[in-house]
Amino acid sequence: MAKWAMTATLELEALAELLQRSRHLVVLTGAGCSTESGIPDYRDGQGAWKRKPPMSYQEFIGSLAARQRYWARGSIGWRQFRAVLPGKSHHALARLEHAGRIECVITQNVDGLHQRAGSREVIDLHGRIDAVQCLHCRGSFPRAQIQARLDQLNPQWARLDAIMAPDGDAVLEQIKCEEFQLVDCEQCRGPLKPAVVFFGEPVPASTVAQAYAAVAGADTLLVVGSSLMVYSGYRFVRAACERGLPVALVNLGTTRADAQVLLKVEAKCWDVLEQLEASMAGWGQAPAQGSPAGEGSGC
Repeated sequence: MAKWAMTATLELEALAELLQRSRHLVVLTGAGCSTESGIPDYRDGQGAWKRKPPMSYQEFIGSLAARQRYWARGSIGWRQFRAVLPGKSHHALARLEHAGRIECVITQNVDGLHQRAGSREVIDLHGRIDAVQCLHCRGSFPRAQIQARLDQLNPQWARLDAIMAPDGDAVLEQIKCEEFQLVDCEQCRGPLKPAVVFFGEPVPASTVAQAYAAVAGADTLLVVGSSLMVYSGYRFVRAACERGLPVALVNLGTTRADAQVLLKVEAKCWDVLEQLEASMAGWGQAPAQGSPAGEGSGC
């Protein structure tokens, strides 16, 4: 497959040209979209873990001590996390949607920042950290409501501070988390879990189907701020490539799909998206129905 082999400026121009021809653009976003907002990411420029991998689903459901550890750290992380604001990437994508240039955002992030920036068509592939589910009755509750109960039972945790970790977690060293008191579901007394997809936990089939349907209706897929090392996001790039769709990446560092896509811009997400917005201002209206997204430009 032919690649774009150009300077960064020409790569950006090529990306703008590709998106200008797109009538049904779908965007897949990852942690790189939210690092500007202060939320740490998981991986370095080579796709390797920067820190200890997060707690797995099997560990969480299999041990009371693990759940105490998670909620103790999460109680501190939540205080920091809820104060985070959308960044330039989120706002740029929302404006592009409002201008009719983006049909849908599929996000691997759980922070809800796309919606807070104004994006309307968002698929939360890995759930949302601002909601909580019961593992038994599957009841759903606002995180703020559950956190208020946890804070009431554990007032000493309100005085603790820690370094923020990805996805609302916090780094706690030498703290006895077994002293942390949990709350149960008020409906059935079952254990509670944040409404996010843990490592080792399958993405709900309905969410996967919704994301596949979005890609099936796309004429271009743009990946922003993701290394694609996790299969739950990478599969949609594979699906787009199998359909012959043009796929473009905007990411700092290596991604799992570098050898498969049409175009990659290796730069900060917010810089690229803001420049794309500036280019968009002179594009006029979106292409008329039936206009091609790009002749012979598939993966």
